[in-house]
Amino acid sequence: MTVIDGPSGLTPDALSEIFQAPVTGVQWEKVGSGQIGACYRLRLEGAEGVPRRLVAKLAAEDEASRAFLGPAYRAEVSFYQDIAPTVAVRTPRCHYSALSEDNTTFVLLLEDLHPATQGDQIAGCTPQQAADAVTNLAGLHGPRWCDPTLLDLPWLSAVGEDDAATLSEVFAPAVETFTERFAGELDDRDVRTLRETAEAIAAWVTGRPERFGLVHGDYRLDNLIFPPAPERGVTAVDWQTLSLGHPLRDLAFFLGTGLEPGDRATHERSLVGAYHAALTGYGVDGYDLDECFDDYRFAALQGPLITVLGCAYGARTERGDRMFLTMTARSCAAIRDLGTLGLV
Repeated sequence: MTVIDGPSGLTPDALSEIFQAPVTGVQWEKVGSGQIGACYRLRLEGAEGVPRRLVAKLAAEDEASRAFLGPAYRAEVSFYQDIAPTVAVRTPRCHYSALSEDNTTFVLLLEDLHPATQGDQIAGCTPQQAADAVTNLAGLHGPRWCDPTLLDLPWLSAVGEDDAATLSEVFAPAVETFTERFAGELDDRDVRTLRETAEAIAAWVTGRPERFGLVHGDYRLDNLIFPPAPERGVTAVDWQTLSLGHPLRDLAFFLGTGLEPGDRATHERSLVGAYHAALTGYGVDGYDLDECFDDYRFAALQGPLITVLGCAYGARTERGDRMFLTMTARSCAAIRDLGTLGLV
């Protein structure tokens, strides 16, 4: 399999070999910030059967960071190769995927979803968009719900007791760094909630193991692509954080960070209900709506966990800071409203 290392490798010859059809012209432009990987929008000319528009996702331009990012690259390529055909979540069609033996270089050639547009984590979303997103999320969780064969995939990791202890050791100082960075901008109640979350995170991350499945890990508006209104059918992207865990972590993360607290409180029962109804459509049984809502309450610590760690390890930007503050305020409010810490 041909692995392309950088946009200079997106040549007519290389793409002709991939598509087994003549590609006579390639134009590309970079899209996105490229902190974890680099994305390019391609326009192709060639024989019938050659896609005219594609998105190419490649390894980060900073070669020094690639060894650290290898597990993320392996997860995303493996998702498209091993998992996507077995679930019902809407994702871009993957035309081609390849990964180097050391996992530091990869290529994905994905469907260009234009004119659909990316969600905005800061602006939030409407209840209708949220309903579309949670129904799509059930398409990830439902088909492989508590599927023991997932445990046989060597690239798909679940958090054990040792991992939980390590996470606690990492997360607690990350919370203090986060609160220092945003001193004066964080509500005092949110600071307390973050610190209480840090104390509970080790027990939480391994909690309720009787229900497990695929976890996107970062299912939020910036990773969702919405079609132009009035069309429905949100598409999920960025599968580098895929893991095994409690599936409701994705649902709680999405609703807790994507909706303003008032909107979440008003609509969350109906949205959890829509998610649960979609789950049952995929054959999930013996799991009633009350249990589902209780798991949703329990899972809300995913919000500060991902937000704080994302802030700690991502490159700092003005939009990023606003996003992290917005997500923190929303998710901490959800934890308090739902009484999550009392369930851990």
